[in-house]
Amino acid sequence: MGDAAPERLHLQHGPIDLLIEAEPEALRAAAFAAAQGVFQGLLEALVDELPELRRAAPIAPVHGPVAQRMACAVAAHAEHGFVTPMAAVAGAVADEVLDAMRHAAPLSRAFVNNGGDIALGLTEGQSYRVAISSREGRILGHVSVRGGDGVGGIATSGQGGRSLSCGIAESVTVLAATAADADVAATLIANAVDLPHHPRISRAPACDLAPDSDLGARLVVTGVPRLSGDEIEMALAEGGRRAERMLAEGRIKGAMLCLQGQARVIGSGAIAELEGHADVDA
Repeated sequence: MGDAAPERLHLQHGPIDLLIEAEPEALRAAAFAAAQGVFQGLLEALVDELPELRRAAPIAPVHGPVAQRMACAVAAHAEHGFVTPMAAVAGAVADEVLDAMRHAAPLSRAFVNNGGDIALGLTEGQSYRVAISSREGRILGHVSVRGGDGVGGIATSGQGGRSLSCGIAESVTVLAATAADADVAATLIANAVDLPHHPRISRAPACDLAPDSDLGARLVVTGVPRLSGDEIEMALAEGGRRAERMLAEGRIKGAMLCLQGQARVIGSGAIAELEGHADVDA
């Protein structure tokens, strides 16, 4: 009999860094083989379409499966302002790998974590719990998702993450039907948590910090001073309005917005359990 598959699979290529789990154990080898198969050539296919994927949505048709996921995830948000398919890239990659695994084997519980943006596959009776932490490692809260909740993706955006942000949120975590949907929503909500005319919030053109950024010359936040309670509440309220609109439109299942020790939860209900110091708008 061959060796059992390891409990976790780690796949990395360029900026893509995946941590993968699958249950039951008896189906793990098949699921991991499927993940490795779809991962081959995935980044190269994305690179081939980068010029179009860096354009503001809506864009011309793209062809790769991950690129199509990205374009689909941002299309619904294009009418509300500037967004490119790159806002959904990490989540779309996680979704693509998870779907390959679930087509290969009837998994009861699986996840693909792409640098904090997570695609989830849970059957009834299964659950997944993840901590929300600050960039300093402080725990801000927890999310608990159960099979049947309709949550297939969790994503986080904000200051100190892997991407540049136009807003001042410390962290915005979003739950949605897919990881790509959660990814773009987290980006846009984090951008909305802002005090655009605050004199001591420092900003710089995105292209000065990352020449190949899809944000071009748009200003991104580079520094946030200690804010007053009223200022924090004002910024969170702006982001909260964006999240509430997405919730009403059915684009997200819930969100947690954090800024300098304060937090706001939108649409938690029975979908997710978010703990900590947050005010809840159910």
